[in-house]
Amino acid sequence: MSESIFALDRMSFRFPDDGGNTLTDLSFEIKRGERVVLSGPSGCGKSTLLFLLNRLYPANCDGFVSGGLSLFGRPSEDWHPGEINRLVATVFQDPDSQFCMPTVEEELAFTLENLHVSRAEMERRITDVLELTGLSGFRHSVIQNLSGGQKQRIATACALVMEPDALLLDEPLAHLDPLTAEELVRWLDHLQKQTGLTVVAVEHRLDLWHRFFDRELQLGPDGRLTGDRPFSPKPPVRFPERPPAAGPGPVLGVDGLSVTIKDKQILAPLSFGLDQGEVAVIAGPNGSGKSTLAKALCGIYKSSGAIKAPGVGYVPQSPEFLFLTESVRDELAFSGIASAERIDDLMERLRLDEIADAHPFSVSHGQKRRVAIGAMLADNRPVIIMDEPTSGQDAAALLELFGLIDERRREGVTFLIITHDMEFAAAIADSVLLIKDGRLTGKFKAADIWADSALLADHHLIPPKGATRLEPALA
Repeated sequence: MSESIFALDRMSFRFPDDGGNTLTDLSFEIKRGERVVLSGPSGCGKSTLLFLLNRLYPANCDGFVSGGLSLFGRPSEDWHPGEINRLVATVFQDPDSQFCMPTVEEELAFTLENLHVSRAEMERRITDVLELTGLSGFRHSVIQNLSGGQKQRIATACALVMEPDALLLDEPLAHLDPLTAEELVRWLDHLQKQTGLTVVAVEHRLDLWHRFFDRELQLGPDGRLTGDRPFSPKPPVRFPERPPAAGPGPVLGVDGLSVTIKDKQILAPLSFGLDQGEVAVIAGPNGSGKSTLAKALCGIYKSSGAIKAPGVGYVPQSPEFLFLTESVRDELAFSGIASAERIDDLMERLRLDEIADAHPFSVSHGQKRRVAIGAMLADNRPVIIMDEPTSGQDAAALLELFGLIDERRREGVTFLIITHDMEFAAAIADSVLLIKDGRLTGKFKAADIWADSALLADHHLIPPKGATRLEPALA
């Protein structure tokens, strides 16, 4: 029999300010060398469960555990603070939350210093893990100057440099371009076969993993275990058909826009325009300048060139940067523009009504993103820019987001969406802006681009999978 790495026996967990449990009556085992995925709707407690498996909870939060929880055959409470982290490494959903040092090399060295690894061994491990993750060229890079996808790969390297027995991954593909995501899955598959590593991942986009996992543990919205079954590949979300936009004329115009930071040109001069009611997707490799373009259009980054963009709203990749109030409902109502009825509609459709009184910082990553999206939609901005709005969203949330964007573009709102989700892009986009190495390759009609596999591959993209659309429902 394989050794039990994680064992739960009717375990429940509750935060002190909550009336009910976040996780309830969970019983299962994960054996050494298994590959297990945790699935379920956004906000059901998947990340909380990961934090119990690595002893972050309840050791570093005011929470209450009942029932049994064993790690490597020992009761969870018998492990001293930090002791379990020699065996269990974690890659968090927001990689920024786990970095302590300025450069990639220093971050890796800091991790190993905490494990009292010798200097000679430290050099070997750092070199090996950078080669393994394809990050050798980033060894001396400043982490905060890198893209979200690059940070995700660095966080994974920091976990692997520990040479752990178990690896916990919280939405590890969320910020990766499609080609890099496929490469990471293949790489993890090879690594796990070589080392026998136990892998436990939280994931919504199960179609990206093909046949990687052995088992799927599914949580329901109440934090109970609703399924424990062998994993089978899942199809991507299928979206309704919609006619292309036919806007009355240009609403956003960019002419010769460029961005230079510390004497380094991050974004070469580019020009494009969007019509009223047009939905455009920005796509390209990690680190190509997509988020830089979004921040320049919003005035966050200084830029040269001309921008005509009235009333731009922005949903950043880290949505908590927007939050100003102490409750979800107040966040959507902050601008005072939308009526109470419109706020109620957004709250219900984005599945935020159940957390209306919660502090925006206390909810899950996927819920934070929906709060930020709801706040921008409530502001009635004529142009809305969204950076990775599909990250952390389950199928129902994706379909509702699709519907809300489609409704607003019919009202004349123009959207510029950064996404690595090719199924969502194929369903929602009228046009696609391709960016690579800080340069705009061009603006393409969405209907034409998906069949050009060479152009997509050159930008680290893959064609949308199979039949990704549903026939529209009959009235």
